Amino acid sequence: MADSAFFCSLSHEGILAVRGSDAGKFLQGQVTCNISYLSEAHASLGARCTVKGRMQSSFRILPEGNGYLLAMASELLEAQLADLKKYAVFSKATLSDDSAAWARFGLQRGDAALQALSLSVADEAGATARHDGLIAVRASAGRVELWAPAERASAVREALAAALPEGTLNDWLLGQVRAGIGQVMGPTRELFIPQMINLQAVDGVSFKKGCYTGQEIVARMQYLGKLKRRQYRLALAETAVPEPGAEIFSPTHGSSVGEVVIAASSGSAVELLAVLSADAVVDDNLHLGSLEGPRLTLLDLPYELDRDREIQR
Repeated sequence: MADSAFFCSLSHEGILAVRGSDAGKFLQGQVTCNISYLSEAHASLGARCTVKGRMQSSFRILPEGNGYLLAMASELLEAQLADLKKYAVFSKATLSDDSAAWARFGLQRGDAALQALSLSVADEAGATARHDGLIAVRASAGRVELWAPAERASAVREALAAALPEGTLNDWLLGQVRAGIGQVMGPTRELFIPQMINLQAVDGVSFKKGCYTGQEIVARMQYLGKLKRRQYRLALAETAVPEPGAEIFSPTHGSSVGEVVIAASSGSAVELLAVLSADAVVDDNLHLGSLEGPRLTLLDLPYELDRDREIQR
């Protein structure tokens, strides 16, 4: 179903909720994206970093009620919640795991199904539409996340099944790989700075918002540094899908030169995003798992890295 219409359950992520009169102010000092840019009609990608600029989590964030909801890899949620609570005691903000309160679905080429639910989402990434408690967010071209209150999950699933075949989470992740959208998972927690997964290229980092945890490192890399490692898209003529964090090696360099970010099967092959050393990419001699492992082939990303455009956010 790689290129066809389908829906699936986004079972790999949980929801962290931040609520209260200081929720926005609190998050503004914690995350890479600009909370001021969020609205009922616009969501964003973002990340939370350590003081050294390493990502503890990446997420999609949207405003809801008297606060914000952050969807991130489930295995990150408990640790991220505990860490954020240490700082929230100084503000009028409460944090909770709201995973059980929401059901989330991924739709590919599912605009007709959304229209049956009275939802129409603009083409711009992050564009958001709302109706009768449902929230639809444009993830990338042709792909939409649908958020539904848990009590409506069965009815929404039935409505989607009436209009679309049901796919798998792998199908959804393959679309994410092809969109070039990296994500922090359990094994890659605190491994990458935001620019290493091209988060600034998909509007997940604001360079105009002011201070947040790790901001000095992230800004210095954008304005003064030369990024030696960044995210690339690759293909692998294998059927076994590598886990996030799996190492990639270069016989030319005789060592590990990067790690898998996310990967998905495309049927007879695998496509993946990986953070790699730029000089190893130039050599184009990349192997998964070991120096003698299966050969990786470089593929194009659907966007260009443009520093001047990126720093305007």
